Amino acid sequence: MAVIHRTTLSPTKLELLTAWLPSRPWYAGSASPVLARTGGFRLDDPQGEVGIEFMVVTDTSGAEPVAYFVPLTYRGAPLAGAEDALVGTTEHGVLGKRWVYDGGHDPVLAEQLFALLDGRAEPQAQSETDTPDPTITHPSTGGPFGSAVATVTDGPEGTDLSVTGATLHLNRVLRPADAMPEGTGGHISGPWRTPEDAEVRGAFAVLRTA
Repeated sequence: MAVIHRTTLSPTKLELLTAWLPSRPWYAGSASPVLARTGGFRLDDPQGEVGIEFMVVTDTSGAEPVAYFVPLTYRGAPLAGAEDALVGTTEHGVLGKRWVYDGGHDPVLAEQLFALLDGRAEPQAQSETDTPDPTITHPSTGGPFGSAVATVTDGPEGTDLSVTGATLHLNRVLRPADAMPEGTGGHISGPWRTPEDAEVRGAFAVLRTA
């Protein structure tokens, strides 16, 4: 169970993302994002070592606001071989120095995403300790899935996490949808808020089975 500490981060998550987002192939905004956290949830690392958070951030620097789905992991030491996935480091008021990674490239986060689709993990509230989040839906007709992700591919449409027999596509640019995707092996969806403080929903990730 992840413990949510009421403390400081320096730099903050949004400050790290402001510098990092423009380098991503799926980012559609300006070189100087104006970000607000507008949604998200967490998953627990069964080993209790890695923080796993799925943030929705909305960029209002362009002509129209754009919401992005940003999975992040927080580690107490560097993740070997993941230098290209490092978002940055921050000083946590309780835990000390933390290495923040693009979660799509962190095997712990990927394993728990597939566990969520298998029904072996439960979505947790973003800012509360030991509090399930019933707004996150994750139906799946596939599985059980292996825990080892063979490939991770970033492209202009998002990020693909591939395992044997299935690919989970992370929708990095979010679009509200009244109906969830059909003809797929499953999806993970949830709400976020617009700049006008209206709640909308959409698919965070879509599972495609072979």
